[in-house]
Amino acid sequence: MKVIASSLRKGNVVEIDGKLYVVLTAQNFHPGKGTPVTQVDLRRISDGTKVSERWKTTEQVERAHVDEREYDFLYEDGEGFHFMEPESYEQVVVSPDVVGDDKVFLEDGIKVFLQVHNGVAIAIELPQKVTVEIVETEPVVKGQTASSSYKPAVAHNGVRIMVPPHIGVGTKVIINTADLTYVERAKS
Repeated sequence: MKVIASSLRKGNVVEIDGKLYVVLTAQNFHPGKGTPVTQVDLRRISDGTKVSERWKTTEQVERAHVDEREYDFLYEDGEGFHFMEPESYEQVVVSPDVVGDDKVFLEDGIKVFLQVHNGVAIAIELPQKVTVEIVETEPVVKGQTASSSYKPAVAHNGVRIMVPPHIGVGTKVIINTADLTYVERAKS
């Protein structure tokens, strides 16, 4: 299936010269002069080699057909990360290089989308938002709620994010998994 380059997102699988690649990052650049381009970092599925491509945003790219289903995360061991398909109870082991930096969000029971091609998991897609607990941040200062400046904080899984001044240690917040930004305070 052909799609325009500007529509590519992290986790998409594309076919270039007969080889499958998973999109790691995709950024659209619109310079003042010249043609807008999409800069894409890819990982070749067959051997894990990382490559960069640059396409015009309107250029057609072949998106590969992969089976995408929801799985529950179970646990991690020496083999890799174990997931279970909730309807058939079929288990899949995903290698650490496929999971990558997303492993910090894998907690017992989290639902993720796995893209499977020929029985092998090739990409993982996290939920757009997750709830984390703040374990380290500067103390709350009274009267600072009016300012729009954010302060650094560390979540229970080690992720560093910027949060509003009124967020203290022990507060649960919702963050965006794509860019690690604060969304809102979690409703308890």
